Amino acid sequence: MSTVNTQIVKESSGLPKIAVGILLAILLFGMFIVGYDQGQLFSLVEGQKAFDDLWMHEFYHDLRHAAGFPCH
Repeated sequence: MSTVNTQIVKESSGLPKIAVGILLAILLFGMFIVGYDQGQLFSLVEGQKAFDDLWMHEFYHDLRHAAGFPCH
């Protein structure tokens, strides 16, 4: 009696496209926030005070330089 074992191998093409899409969306949203942190986003909630505080600008200062955004 002989037994024949067969193994089926399915190759995957790498990362799922949905994961790449989610990561790309996070990257683009992060670049949007870093690029427009001068108060535009928070002015919707805080009004004119958002342009005076610029706390996000200070928080992202080094990251802005690394990404190539001029900030001063």
